[in-house]
Amino acid sequence: MAKRPTARFVCQACGSVTSKWSGRCDGCGEWNTIVEEAVEPTNRESRKRAGKLTLMHLDGDLTPPPRVETSIAEFDRVLGGGLVPASVVLVGGDPGIGKSTLLLQATCALAKAGRRVLYVSGEEAVDQIRLRARRLKLDAPTLDLAASINVSEIASSLEQDREHNVVVIDSIQTMWLETIESAPGSVAQVRACAFELIRLAKTVGFSLVLVGHVTKEGALAGPRVLEHMLMPSCISKAIAGISSVSCARPRTVSGQRTRSACLP
Repeated sequence: MAKRPTARFVCQACGSVTSKWSGRCDGCGEWNTIVEEAVEPTNRESRKRAGKLTLMHLDGDLTPPPRVETSIAEFDRVLGGGLVPASVVLVGGDPGIGKSTLLLQATCALAKAGRRVLYVSGEEAVDQIRLRARRLKLDAPTLDLAASINVSEIASSLEQDREHNVVVIDSIQTMWLETIESAPGSVAQVRACAFELIRLAKTVGFSLVLVGHVTKEGALAGPRVLEHMLMPSCISKAIAGISSVSCARPRTVSGQRTRSACLP
């Protein structure tokens, strides 16, 4: 019986997987982006302990999902009317464009409206978030803040306290799982961390917002599989034709189609 491979080679730009190293990726054409990653063994015992699916018929009752409005009209419009429980939204944009500021304003508004909201930052300390909130004159004493990159700790906390309605992860490229032998931001880490957080959102029922970096071409950084794992994708970027050097450049929030999902 042939042995299962213990390693594979993954392009850090597009996520293509090959059996051997190459200087140039055949999938996207980028150079020097292929790195070796360990292959996780299959756990057969977990398959034996798996439960059964709950089957439903196509002609069941259909009720529109409840929407959680952020009180930011344009952001809610892009989201189709607000956040949906157990859904996942990916927010991307250029560095410094205002992703964290927009989400801090939205989470403060949700917390003031009585929602349980958790804002987890992997890039800033809690005091930095407090300083930004004070600068923006935001007041939401009940907003939960945390500074962590350990997805295992985040998942454990959310599983123990299942009362959060909205969870923001800023950003997915900084998250880290100790079971994956690669650095944060790599294809394996981004894929595994996103999968664990999405699984948790579906299980517990909170709305999950992931912040993602973008490349110099304006595409979401990291593997394309991250976009395929989500449905609606919210992209924050500068208006075309406005100089990025100007500190007073206007911003716009627009929706991007992913797979068959389409935002209004």
